[in-house]
Amino acid sequence: QVQLVESGGGLVQAGGSLRLSCATSGRTFRSYTMGWFRQAPGKEREFVAAVSWGGSTYYTDSVKGRFTISQENAKNTVYLQMNSLKPEDTAVYYCAAKLYGLANAPGAYDYWGQGTQVTVAS
Repeated sequence: QVQLVESGGGLVQAGGSLRLSCATSGRTFRSYTMGWFRQAPGKEREFVAAVSWGGSTYYTDSVKGRFTISQENAKNTVYLQMNSLKPEDTAVYYCAAKLYGLANAPGAYDYWGQGTQVTVAS
């Protein structure tokens, strides 16, 4: 069984930065794609970014140039560095895992963390 635990959320002013972490257990990174999603109140869960085992990355357009996804294989941890944050980035951020290739659909992911709240004040 794969467990994912997010951390690093909080309250930040617009223009600020946060780094989210997702610690995994119960597996190694090999063959897995790791993704970040977010869900704002009253909205559907949406894709933010993903990184494959081989290091390929994929971002939704609204975060390109501001967010960076990375992974530290030795620690089985995935990060989401978020810079130039905007109020519209406010949401609960979820880490997710799936086997093999990159994907942006929530239904493609098999494992999910409990989420961490990110609030960006204007």
